[in-house]
This record gives sequence, C-alpha cells and structure tokens, in this order.
Amino acid sequence: MSENKDQKFVYDFTEGNRDLKDLLGGKGANLAEMTNLGLPVPPGFTITTEACKVYLESGSAPAALRDEVSAHLAALEAKMGKKLGQSDDPLLVSVRSGAKFSMPGMMDTVLNIGLSDESVAGLASQAGDERFAWDSYRRLIQMFGKTVLGVEGELFEDALDEAKAAKKVTVDTDLDAADLKKLVKVFKKIVAKEAGREFPQDAREQMDLAVEAVFNSWNTDRAKLYRRQERIPSDLGTAVNVCSMVFGNLGPDSGTGVAFTRDPASGHAGVYGDYLQNAQGEDVVAGIRNTVPLADLESIDKASYDQLMTIMTTLETHYKDLCDIEFTIERGQLWMLQTRVGKRTAGAAFRIATQLVDQGLIDEAEALQRVSGHQLAQLMFPRFDEGASTTLLGRGIAASPGAAVGKAVFDSYTAVKWSRSGEKVILIRRETNPDDLDGMIASEGILTSRGGKTSHAAVVARGMGKTCVCGAEELDVDTKRRRMTVGDTVIEEGDVVSIDGSTGKVYLGEVPVVPSPVVEYFEGRMHAGADDADELVAAVHRIMAYADRVRRLRVRANADNAEDALRARRFGAQGIGLCRTEHMFLGERREMVERLILADTDGERDEALRALLPLQKKDFIELFEAMDGLPVTVRLLDPPLHEFLPDITELSVRVALAESRKDANENDLRLLQAVHKLHEQNPMLGLRGVRLGLVIPGLFAMQVRAIAEAAAERKNAKGDPRVEIMIPLVGTVQELEIVREEADAVIAEVEAATGTTLKLSIGTMIELPRAALTAAQIAEAAQFFSFGTNDLTQTVWGFSRDDVEASFFTAYLEKGIFGVSPFETIDKDGVGSLVRHAVKQGRATRPDLKLGVCGEHGGDPESVHFFHEVGLDYVSCSPFRIPVARLEAGRAAAEAKGSDSR
Repeated sequence: MSENKDQKFVYDFTEGNRDLKDLLGGKGANLAEMTNLGLPVPPGFTITTEACKVYLESGSAPAALRDEVSAHLAALEAKMGKKLGQSDDPLLVSVRSGAKFSMPGMMDTVLNIGLSDESVAGLASQAGDERFAWDSYRRLIQMFGKTVLGVEGELFEDALDEAKAAKKVTVDTDLDAADLKKLVKVFKKIVAKEAGREFPQDAREQMDLAVEAVFNSWNTDRAKLYRRQERIPSDLGTAVNVCSMVFGNLGPDSGTGVAFTRDPASGHAGVYGDYLQNAQGEDVVAGIRNTVPLADLESIDKASYDQLMTIMTTLETHYKDLCDIEFTIERGQLWMLQTRVGKRTAGAAFRIATQLVDQGLIDEAEALQRVSGHQLAQLMFPRFDEGASTTLLGRGIAASPGAAVGKAVFDSYTAVKWSRSGEKVILIRRETNPDDLDGMIASEGILTSRGGKTSHAAVVARGMGKTCVCGAEELDVDTKRRRMTVGDTVIEEGDVVSIDGSTGKVYLGEVPVVPSPVVEYFEGRMHAGADDADELVAAVHRIMAYADRVRRLRVRANADNAEDALRARRFGAQGIGLCRTEHMFLGERREMVERLILADTDGERDEALRALLPLQKKDFIELFEAMDGLPVTVRLLDPPLHEFLPDITELSVRVALAESRKDANENDLRLLQAVHKLHEQNPMLGLRGVRLGLVIPGLFAMQVRAIAEAAAERKNAKGDPRVEIMIPLVGTVQELEIVREEADAVIAEVEAATGTTLKLSIGTMIELPRAALTAAQIAEAAQFFSFGTNDLTQTVWGFSRDDVEASFFTAYLEKGIFGVSPFETIDKDGVGSLVRHAVKQGRATRPDLKLGVCGEHGGDPESVHFFHEVGLDYVSCSPFRIPVARLEAGRAAAEAKGSDSR
C-alpha cells in the first residue's frame, strides 16, 4: 500500500478502543479498551497494521514512523519518569505482536528491551535485586537472539540446561545472580557466533529491530499455516504493541498467569486459569515450571486475587463474552497485560451463548452469532476418547467427521456378509464406486487410499452420516490379497482399525468412542434435562429454535430412499432437494441397465425399460410417502456411463483368457465390442445426464412415467405429493425443451389414465458454465433451477474432483493459492459469479423461478451465507448436515438484518 503523508501510524493506549481492531490489532485495541475502563494497564503505545503493510510491501518502514515512535516514546518516558536505555534507572519495554484475529503463539514477542551491560546494574540497584536484573537480561538476549537475529532457540535452552546441571538444580529459579551473569556471557557468545554480530547495546536499536522482527513474523511459515487453517486473510498485517515492562520475576510476591472468566472447555462459571510465582509471561506458555491452579492465588496473594476476580467480572460484563486474560503481579501490584474474547470448545460455545442470554447480557440474535455450523458439526459426530492410548498408522483427508471402529474388510460383499453376522467393519478400498454402496452402508466407516473430500466415498459417506477418511496415500491397499500395508505393519482382513473422520487419522486396533448426545437429540431420542449432556442439548435446542424462526433459506436434504428421507425429516429437512435416481439402479438392477445401454434393437430396449418401470415406481411411492406434504426434487439419471458398464480391463482379460482356452463366451465378446465402442477418455464430460436421455430413446420417459404414476397413486391415497422433476447437465435450452416436451406428454397420459391432476414442475440443474451464462434462455423452459455446484466447480476450474485433492491440492493450499478447497467452500469470485449471474438472468426471465443448490456446498457453513446473499430459496445437503445448514441459514439472516439496521 502507498504511504499517506497525513497518515497516523502510532496510537497511545489512551487513544484507541476495542472497535479499532483493523487498525490496532486485537491486542492493541483491547489494551486501549482496558485503559479506557480504568483498569491497571502498563502505559504504552501501538504501531498500526497500516505501518506493517507498508513495511511488508516496500521492505522498509514508513518514513514518518521513526519520528512518531520517538514522540510517543518520549511521552511514555515522561509518564514513567525514566528513559529507555539510561544506566541508573532504565525504562524497559516489551515489543509484542497483535493481529486483528488472535493467532496464539504464531507470532513474536520480545521482553525486557532496554537492558544492556551498563543498564543491568541500574535495574539491579533500582529493584534491590541483583538476581532479578540478570535474569531479565538473559531473557532479553535469549528472546532477541531467537526472534530478531534468527539464532536457533535450542542453543540457548541447551546452555540454560547446562547451567542448571552444573549447579545441580532442576529449575531456573535456583540459579543465583552469579550463575546468571555467567549465562549472559554464554548467551552473548552464542549470538555473536550464530548471528555474526554482537548483541546490540543501544536500547533504541533493540526496540527498532524488534519492531521489524514482529512485522516480519507475519509471514513466517507457522503464521501462514495458521492463517490458512483458520481462514484468516493474508493481507491484514499485524500491529506492534510497545508496553512498559512490569515484572513477575521479582520474587515470591510476584508472578504471572492466565485466566478465563469461565471454563473454555465446558462453558461453566468458576475460577479457571494458571498462575506461576516469580516468573515472566512466557514461562507459563513455555511450561518450564509447573503452574498452580488460579484458585491457589487466593492463598498466595488474596488482595491481588480479589482484585483480579473483580476485574474479570468487569471484563466479561463489558465484552459480554468469555474473556481470556493475561496478567502479572509485581510485588503485590496487579497489572493487566491482555484480554481477548477467548477461544472455546464447541460445547462451551453453545452453553455460554445461552447463559449470557439468561444473564441479560446479549439477546437471542447475538447468541446465534456466537456459535457456528462448524461447532455444531463437531458436536454431532461421535469422537474418540482423547485420553486413550493409540497406535497411529497414517493420516488422510478428513472427509466425513466421526469416529469409527471395526474389522478391516476389502470388498463390499464381505462388508455386508460380516455386518449381517453382527460384526462391525471398516470398508477399505483404494477408491470406492457406486458398486460399493451396499458395503458402505453396512460399514461403520470408509477408508480409501485415493480421492478427496468430494470423491465418491466422501460424498456418499457424508450423505449417510458415515465416518470417512480418504486419500491416505501412505496406506498400500491390496484388495486382491485382502491386506493393507503401512511401512512394516501389515493389516490383514479381520484386523481391527479405527478411523477419525474429523482429523483424518487412522489407528491400529480399537480406540474407545464417545457418543454424541446432540445427534440423539436431533433423532428425537434425547430431551433436555439436568445433567451435563442434557444441558448441552438444551443449549443447542434453544439456539436452533431461534435460527429456524429467523432464517429465510429453507433447508432440504439430498436423499435417495425412504429411509434417508425419514431421517432427514427428523433432522429438520423441509423437503428433498436432490434424489439421485442412479443410486436406484445399482445392485440387482445394474444388469438391467446394462442391457438397456447395450441394446441393439428397439425391442431389446423397450423390454429393459418395461422391466425397470415398476421398480422405479415402487422407489418413488416409498419416497413420496416419506416426504408427504414436502417438495421432492427427483433428478433423472445422471451417472458417467462407465459406472454401469463392466470394467474394460477386467473384461478384456476375461475374453483373452477364454480365447486362449478356445471357449470364448459369445456374450462376453459382444459385450467387449460394445464397451470399446462406448469407452470414454473422460466419462465425467461424456455421455451422461440429458445427453444420455436424448441418445437412449425412452429412458427419461420411463423415469417420468414412474414418477407421475407414483405421484398419482399417492394423491389418490389422500396423500400430498409435491414433485419436481430435474433434468441434469443441461447446457442449452434446446436440450431442455426436447426433454420437457416428452415429459409433458407422458404426464398428460398418466393424468388421463388415473383421473388425477398432477402439478409436477420441471426444471434443470445448473452445473455447466454455459448453462449459467445462458440462464435467461434456459429459464424460458425451466420452472426451477438447482445449482449443482460440485460439477459447476469442476467445469469452471477444469479440475477432476476425484483426482485433484489427493494430487496437488495440498501444494496449492500450502502455497496460498487456495485458502480452502473450492470443492469444500464455494469459490465466490469464479463459481459464485456464475451463480450470481444465473440467478439474476433466470429471474429476469421468470420472476417466480424457484432457486436452490444441491451440491455439497449446500451444507457448508460459509457457502450457506453466500447462497442467502444471492437470493436462493433453499439449500439442499446430506441429511446429517441439515442442522448445520439450518443454523447457518439463521445466522446469515440475522447477520443481514443486523447489517441493514446499522
């Protein structure tokens, strides 16, 4: 960014407030806020994030920054009555990072700046404690050497350990002033050798170099990784806080600690935190000595404890939230060094939000904003006992959350067989395909060595609420020998494994599982009561009820059968947004579809269609009954063609072996010829969707007839079927017009034959860029659009979603090309622009056009907010993601309302 001559780069703590986080960072804004509240905050000033941005872009600090810092430093010196670097009574300062969003431990801090060979004696004299002064000096050299000069931190740690060993002590507080003087000499030699320069003796040089080091720490590898994981923008920069030092290492009446206004693990009120006597702040985090519980401070220093409790109440009431606090006690004087809204577990987030409503600190709308769909998802899935002993085998992509334990099986047949015998199994495959559906249903979880979060295994597993780990490349899966190898470890079929779909970790043996009471609540098996689990359920219930009251987006389910539909209703679904009919053609019916695709004559084709019709009709009758009174969107057949044909390699080998034995099967020869003819290099972009319906006469007509007859039967039974027929993979309005003309004729025939008036709407999936760009034309023939964002993302980016996540997405995420996979959260700039365009153009043609989304993004929290913003009517997602979508739809509405009121 360019530097503005009139721009202010430094703010005193008395000048800011908590609303200036963009400029002052979270730490600086909150230090200013505590100063405004009259709390005991050491004086200081903040260098803004704008200064950091200039530095990072230009390689040097803004020209005006040095003079501004000098002016604020002079004011600080006047306030404190001492100067930085003076020999007799030096002012010492800390230099600490502070970005807008909390990044604990990711960025840098330097304490005790201002000490030198000369001023250390003045500090000792002023404090009346020589040991304290030399301890502070060795800390400065250690932190400065590591943070500013890039010296390996272990060199200082090793030297400290050697000093303790020579003295035959185990803790650093047992080193006396003489020991610490020797250690300072050792530390300075380490700096000179490793950094190629002497430790600076000029206090202002120390401070300026430390400020630059904090700026640079914004782009360290660990900071970048944390930002990617937390989805923090990379262009925010960090503020720098220069604060007068207060000392917790002045003896037993001094110390440092952290405190929480409530338990961040459970949300319960109480005294939570840690305290360490005779220590500086970094000691607590570093764990160099064991802390004591914060409650012990009451017996150590009751006056400071009582004051801290009062301040904690003040801060929680003021911030109206759980606060995370850092403090130091210097010879009985309490000082507040930091406060921030504290991180918490998912369960604590829901409990605290409702507790604060009950206390009158926030309203229900604010409580809804205090929780997230990600947190709700964490609560919904069973999890492994974190305290259990485990043997880690490997790690893959966390594709579908949860914890699953079972015996390893390597094919669907075995999974079903063993499951029916009462065994719990984990289906392990290189990758799954639709033929594995039975095995996936029978399994506790699915583990694959290939694929990503939108692979077949991942999508289907999430739809079923199954735990799934995909793309665990270090696992060598040998399905023929029925074994999996990891290094020297061999897992045979029947060996027990455990998979964690929330972390992607794979364990050998059984890891104990803790069930989720939240799922039991959504399933209607648990009600709010008095114990801890019920208290959590009650909090979830209250927030979900409010979200449902305020949301505009309706939430439907992706469900393909009556069982999934009924589960979806229990989870709060308001209809089905996607019924994939290709899943109805698997198992025993696959051979019938194969005959249909390979039919040489009209008679063979018609025979295959007649056989399929009653089976399809039965499927739809069950589905419409389960979802009676709610809309059901049925997508006509849309598989890549190869999924219904024999594997070309296996078939070729079979024919070749038969020919070598001279007993070739005529049917196999004919089949191989047909498969070669239909073989595609890229089946995902080949003969599928509407193209298949146009190439195979009667296919879509059979499906429409089955839908219409099922709807008529349901209606005549006093039911209320609300059916929408969706044509997949449309790229031009002419395709839709041809299919719709045929469908309308079939529906009219069924109405005449059954004496029933059917109100079946016909629409299309928008899953190709051309469809989105020509939405105005397509809307002339469509009564609704449903955005298939999985394929739309695939075709916009040119990615094969089954391959790319395991091949190069990790590198893209590490390099910052992606903040998150575009298959996980919608790409607003690219894919989102097409969605926005199609919404606008479609409604310009047909104002009453119903708009929804049925790709996996429909259950992604961030994507739901985007779909609310662009004006969709509903989102559709896997049954187990419905509560998350409901919650986020409510949050999106409340957030929009709040923005409008502001």
